[in-house]
Amino acid sequence: MFKFLQLGKKIRSLFGAKVDEETLEALERAFYEADLGGEISAELTEKVRQIYKKNPSISSDAILEEIRKDLIEKLKIECAPPNPSSSPHVILIVGANGNGKTTSVAKLGKLFKSQGKKVLLAAADTFRAAAIDQLQMWSNRAGIELVKGAPNSDPAAVVFDAIQASKSRECDILIVDTAGRLHTKTDLMHELQKIHRVSGKALSGAPHETLLVLDATIGQNGIEQAKMFHQFTPLTGLILTKLDGTAKGGIAIAIQRKLKIPIRYVGLGEGIDDLQPFQAETYVKSLL
Repeated sequence: MFKFLQLGKKIRSLFGAKVDEETLEALERAFYEADLGGEISAELTEKVRQIYKKNPSISSDAILEEIRKDLIEKLKIECAPPNPSSSPHVILIVGANGNGKTTSVAKLGKLFKSQGKKVLLAAADTFRAAAIDQLQMWSNRAGIELVKGAPNSDPAAVVFDAIQASKSRECDILIVDTAGRLHTKTDLMHELQKIHRVSGKALSGAPHETLLVLDATIGQNGIEQAKMFHQFTPLTGLILTKLDGTAKGGIAIAIQRKLKIPIRYVGLGEGIDDLQPFQAETYVKSLL
C-alpha cells in the first residue's frame, strides 16, 4: 500500500470551515506540495472553485470524490499493455544511478516468475563491477539465472549473448539491466542506442519494452530525465520507485500528463516482492 502524506486530510481540514479565495489558494498549495505540478494543481483548484460556486453546501467528502475521479481520469493513457507474443520477450531497463534500477530488475523478474514465467536476467551495466555483483546477489535471492560479462566489456555484446542464451534456454522473459547513465551525458546515451540496435539484430522486434526507472522523491526533475531518455531510446513505460513513505506521491500524475508514457510498475519497499503493477484507482485512493 502507498504511504503518502495524506492529501485528503489536508483537503478535509480546509473545507471544514468557511471556504473563500484564501482557502482555495491553500488548496492549490496543497496540491503543489504533493508534487502534482503547477498545471494540474491549478486545474484541480479551478474545478473545486466551480463545484463550490454551484453548491456551497457540498461536503468535503463529496469534493474529495470529484477530485478522485478527476485524478483517475488524468492517469488514463490510451495505450494497451504489452502482450508478449515473441519468446523471449525482451525488456530493457534504463535509468540514472540511484533510482533503484538494478534492484527493480530483480524485483520485476521475481514478479514474472511468480506468474509462472521462465525468466533470465542480464547484467549489462559493465561499467561498474559493483552493479554486476549487486544484480548477482538479487538474482540469487529471487532464484533467477543471470547472464553477465566481464567488467568494462561491451554492454551490447552482453545483451546479444543474453538474448542467445534466453533462446536456447526457452525463456519467456529476458530483463536487461543497463548502466546508470546520467541523462545529461549524450555519449553514454548513444551506448543505449547501440544496445537497442544490437538487440534488434539478435531478435526481431527486441527490445519489446524499454522501461525507465524513476525515483519518486526527485519530483519534477524526473520529468526532465524521462524526456532525455525517451529521445535516445523510445520508452514504453515507467517504473516509479520509492513511493513508500514519500509525501510527493502526486508526481505519478504529473509524469503521465507531461510524457504520455504509462506507469507500469511501482516500488513500495526494499523487499524482493515489493514491486507491483501500477493501479490508478489504488494509487489515487492512497493519495487522498
